[in-house]
Amino acid sequence: MRKWTNEFAGVQQVDILLFDEFSAHCLANTVEPMRAANTLAGRELYRWRFLSLTGARVVSSSGMEVTAHAQLTKCSGDMLAIMPSYNFQHHDSAQTRRALRAAATRYKEIAGFDTGPWLMAAAGLLDGRNATIHWDETDRLAEDFPEVSVQRVRSVQDGNRITCSGALAAFDLMIARIGEEHGQALRLEVAALFMSPESGGAAPETALARTRVVARAVALMQAHLEEPLPIPEIARLIGRPRKDLEARMKADLGATPATIYRRLRLIQARKLLLETDISVSEIAARTGYENASALTRAFKAEFATTPRTMRKAHA
Repeated sequence: MRKWTNEFAGVQQVDILLFDEFSAHCLANTVEPMRAANTLAGRELYRWRFLSLTGARVVSSSGMEVTAHAQLTKCSGDMLAIMPSYNFQHHDSAQTRRALRAAATRYKEIAGFDTGPWLMAAAGLLDGRNATIHWDETDRLAEDFPEVSVQRVRSVQDGNRITCSGALAAFDLMIARIGEEHGQALRLEVAALFMSPESGGAAPETALARTRVVARAVALMQAHLEEPLPIPEIARLIGRPRKDLEARMKADLGATPATIYRRLRLIQARKLLLETDISVSEIAARTGYENASALTRAFKAEFATTPRTMRKAHA
């Protein structure tokens, strides 16, 4: 069994409800992490559809046309992400409110991205809940919907309601969900693919400080894959005691520094294996393993196959 993704998790259906003038940036930051997770896992973890209220095409704020896969009323799934972005109040109609209230009975989770939380609040889907929205609109949301506890953070999950403040926060939210659902190693690989720091999202200052420590440690690991540093040396370089680094990394990524470091090296080995034709011995040298045999043992323990077998299967 691969240790870096949950083989027993079912495929998740994520539907994205688009309105005219939606943000193409926010849409890409929502979909691309799921697409990358499917590719890197080698199997389908997520499916997604683009929806509109009527099933008609929608046009983004930048003029990109998207043909809806279906009408909202005909769909159900694991998560519905509501994405109006610009001119969102224009879309706050009785029809929208009815459609969203009905959708809440068909989806396990309802999410509002960017300005989507406004439409959720208008439909009564955030009553008595904690929520956020694009920070330009936090004050207005709090004034117009006093029954919603509005927080100026990047994302909030309250029960089966999720709210997110914008495009960059959407990316952080999606890779965090990938980590929670399919393992932190896959989250790291998705983040590395997009050259994203492991920001971990948002939150109070204490959490932000914690993630900075972890991000600095991960950056050091990534910079020293060929000649791995001892964990005590990484702790020294970031100015933290080893036990403190271990506690923070376990809290943030669910594993010890040594485990994360090994996974990063093996992720790089897998990338070199699939994207180049260099020998397994050379890959071992580039990822800090003494020889091909040592790499093969670690690789098989992590991915349940040998480097040569994986390369052959993807040839």
